[in-house]
Amino acid sequence: MKLLDGKIAIVTGGSGDIGKSIVKTFVKHGAYVIFTYFSSKKNAKKLVKELENSAEAYEIDLKDLNSSKTFVQRVIDKFGSIDILVNNAGIIRDNFLFRMSEKNWDTVIRTNIYSVFHLTKYVIFPMIKQKNGSIINMSSVIGITGNSGQTNYATSKAGIIGFTKSIAKELGKKNIRCNAIAPGYISTKMNSFFSQKTKENWIKNIPLKRPGIPQDVANCTLFLASDLSNYITGSVLNVNGGLI
Repeated sequence: MKLLDGKIAIVTGGSGDIGKSIVKTFVKHGAYVIFTYFSSKKNAKKLVKELENSAEAYEIDLKDLNSSKTFVQRVIDKFGSIDILVNNAGIIRDNFLFRMSEKNWDTVIRTNIYSVFHLTKYVIFPMIKQKNGSIINMSSVIGITGNSGQTNYATSKAGIIGFTKSIAKELGKKNIRCNAIAPGYISTKMNSFFSQKTKENWIKNIPLKRPGIPQDVANCTLFLASDLSNYITGSVLNVNGGLI
């Protein structure tokens, strides 16, 4: 059974570890996926080639409002509808607050929150017209618990949760659902620079005693994108092995 048969989906940050798993999972379940990337053209091209005629990639700076508007319009002009939006793009620039530069604060906030604002703002118009849609925003366990040395990242991910709950209330009457996913410790390249000791300490606090993998997040994204979750909106799905 293909849960997304015939659906048109946008996935931001589609060439990263989690984004790539989401793109592949959506295609496997029948969706045509348009995914964005910012600086990893080689990975994006490789993924498009792997998925043959079921996906395409756009290089775009989602921090820019006009670029986001143009991108969404191109998708509408080509496909006529957008059924799913996954706001997955995100970065980290960790440091203790007293050492954090304004540039690193601003870059994380603009990348992690503004991209969600920009894409959602323009995707909701076709979704309202078709009276259907699912928006999924990638938050983090850090947005719920906070974390030392990650005030900018925690702020951005907490903001995504508030954004999600507000959009769910605004658009529920239009049959548009909006939910968030809060991954915990997932084995990705983004986490690879942490020391082995740090990783072991994280695992000690996880009831399942292992890190997650990108596919764990992709599976939950598939659920929220599909009709299996058609009475769920405004929720935050924790994917963290029981950490919180």
